[in-house]
Amino acid sequence: MVAFLLIYQNVTLVVYQGGVAYFMFIQCNSTSGLVTPQLMMAVGTAVIGSLQFGYNTGVINAPQNIIESFYNETWSSRFSEPISQSTLTGLWSLSVAIFSVGGMCGSFSVSLFVNRFGRKNSMLMANVLAFIAAAFMGLSKLAASFEMLIIGRFIVGVYSGLSTGFVPLYVEEISPTSLRGALGTLHQLGVVIGILMAQVFGIESLMGNASLWPVLLAFTLLPAVLQCVLLPLCPESPRYLLINCNEESRARSMKLRGTDDVTEDMQEMKEESQQMMREKTVTILELFRSPMYRQPIFVAIMMHLSQQLSGINAVFYYSTGIFERAGVSQPVYATIGAGVVNTAFTVVSLFVVERVGRRPLQLTGLMGMAVSAAFLTVAMALLLRWMSYISIVAIFSFVAFFEIGPGPIPWFIVAELFSQGPRPAAIAVAGFSNWTANFLVGMGFPYVEQICGPYVFIIFTVLLLGFFTFTYFKVPETKGLSFDEIAAGFRQSAGQGADKYSAPEEFNTLRGDDPDL
Repeated sequence: MVAFLLIYQNVTLVVYQGGVAYFMFIQCNSTSGLVTPQLMMAVGTAVIGSLQFGYNTGVINAPQNIIESFYNETWSSRFSEPISQSTLTGLWSLSVAIFSVGGMCGSFSVSLFVNRFGRKNSMLMANVLAFIAAAFMGLSKLAASFEMLIIGRFIVGVYSGLSTGFVPLYVEEISPTSLRGALGTLHQLGVVIGILMAQVFGIESLMGNASLWPVLLAFTLLPAVLQCVLLPLCPESPRYLLINCNEESRARSMKLRGTDDVTEDMQEMKEESQQMMREKTVTILELFRSPMYRQPIFVAIMMHLSQQLSGINAVFYYSTGIFERAGVSQPVYATIGAGVVNTAFTVVSLFVVERVGRRPLQLTGLMGMAVSAAFLTVAMALLLRWMSYISIVAIFSFVAFFEIGPGPIPWFIVAELFSQGPRPAAIAVAGFSNWTANFLVGMGFPYVEQICGPYVFIIFTVLLLGFFTFTYFKVPETKGLSFDEIAAGFRQSAGQGADKYSAPEEFNTLRGDDPDL
């Protein structure tokens, strides 16, 4: 079933229900920039893993009160007394945040899988975790065990942590250089569609009720089945086959460009392979020890921290409660509205990222979120009835600016900052940083909110301004550059022994942009 169709200049975008998102570029300057049905199939299938991440991020929000009642009933039946409020808050925070703990474990294991089993097979193997998690969460009510729900959240977190590494890596490696940013944004589009699906299915009249909430949590089984059916039909990453496996004939046989002439792509990969041969094996520790990698890994970590410490998951995890305290009469529908805005502005980012560039969008998003957080603080502090509308507008704009830059860009820019050798380790480190910050926000926000009250978002405002400053002075533009050109820029900077991180002149020369951007 087609969810929506957009046509913009030479781009047609079709997004299918279930999270499989496909592009068709009608006109392109070269065959290497053509998005073919084979590439559409591969990217769309991979993005199902992103949808799973988004779904399990948002699914715990709407049925919070119902699941808390289940915790109370289970506790009472075991100990013959109601659960205390502090214990209930602790269990609920653990149920939310354990997902991020699993994500940390999964993200840190990405390089162990992708280098040994390949990109496609790694995604296929990870679905076993989705099946196990669905069983634990779906049967938790029948077994009268909130422990099963928490364990299931941890397991699906491990799966999501792996997916947040596998999907951007696979999509970046199979995408043409000219479209790498647009196709890379599809990971975030899958995430936000997953969040929106969770919000809609979480409506009380659908599955967000006392009878069906286990089905709501176990729904993650269906996308896993769909991905297991489609992945065997998708090609392996030619970059992995050529550079990691030294299988040039198999790499040439991967039909992704709509033509048998893949000389341009093969030449780029061979040049990257030759550069790798001059590098020794890159471990996670080497990323921090070597001046060549220290600068880009620092940028990668800060980009991911800016995504999570922006406060966005405080909204996704707890938006229903935030709307209630702001005086919104129908908080569940306001939360769904935030999901719709989330999805719409991800599509906006998708269309403009290759025109505007990564860095300007990141700066715009961070500053817009800071201003929105300030307005939200004022609206929550004044407690005037009409201020509930300001709260809704502030949260909607907060989410919109997030999806313009800090949402999609950190996921794919990390893959752009590193060559093939250090890329898996760099993605693992950046992903681990992302999930760690995710955990801190998910676990700590209820307690910090109790202390700070309506002024809690001032903390995120200050952090957002700090990340804006860092991005302005430290993050280079990568639009239109090959992986080797980007890595060469960092090698030049490291070779000059610069103590301060600045975008090398080579970045500006190669990209042909305004060097002040």
